[in-house]
Amino acid sequence: MSIVWDSFKQEGLSEGALLGSLIQEADAVVVGIGAGMSAADGFKYIGERFNEAFPDFIEKYGLLDMLQAFLYNFESIEEYWAFQSRFVAMNYLDQPVGPSYVNLKEMLEGKPYHVITTNADNAFYAAEYDMDKVFYKQGEYGLFQCSKQCHQQTYQDHDLLREMVERQENMKVPSELIPYCPECGAPLEINKRDAETGMVEDADFKAQEARYEAFLKEVAGQKVLYLEIGVGHTTPQFIKHPFQEMTAANEDALFVTMNAKNYRIPQAIKERTVHLKGDIAQNIQEAHEVVR
Repeated sequence: MSIVWDSFKQEGLSEGALLGSLIQEADAVVVGIGAGMSAADGFKYIGERFNEAFPDFIEKYGLLDMLQAFLYNFESIEEYWAFQSRFVAMNYLDQPVGPSYVNLKEMLEGKPYHVITTNADNAFYAAEYDMDKVFYKQGEYGLFQCSKQCHQQTYQDHDLLREMVERQENMKVPSELIPYCPECGAPLEINKRDAETGMVEDADFKAQEARYEAFLKEVAGQKVLYLEIGVGHTTPQFIKHPFQEMTAANEDALFVTMNAKNYRIPQAIKERTVHLKGDIAQNIQEAHEVVR
């Protein structure tokens, strides 16, 4: 092992430089990305971005942020799709390239890596990742699923979403634009995981999952960097806890978490954990300069 890997708390390195050095020296990198990564590139679900796009929904329902609104039980299916079509246009169809995503991709090029994300936006597509190396664990905003989950198939119709945005009035889309399940006739909804009912997991989802799990098995026991970026504690069972467990099971692994907040670190991996509390975008930019 290298000096930096062995003594990762080494003084004199900035957080970004340390991150870059650890990526360089790892045999493989497993990256877990949460909402904090997109927020670091300005794609926030609160504040000005939300207020400017949804003033009518905020006024009527007193909504506090875009995620609350995304999950809200609106008065009608026409209102549901009025909000969702605007939301998907902003956070999927028209969301621009995030520079942190590009920098991260370039840092990982030439290195065995795989990504798991609880985000559902277009960030990896926009940054032109190899999508065989990305696992969307929580669904994608650009896909539809049966609201009754009567079968494991998703649907995509971006033109319909754009028409909904263009033709909606008074917070409602025309009823004739509402999409329905071709199997059971229930309304379609945005592809998302519900705490109680789960999520439609189609053949593509299963393929993503299989590739991710195969990669984890392939690199188990190697000098693996489990890199968690902007992951909170809403769904720790998808990224945070598995990363910590895999680090505990591999004495050559490190767990790196990039988050301004403090979350509990298991005693078994405290000595092999790096907590980078600084600005995510800045640290990734500095790491990119080290690696490239």
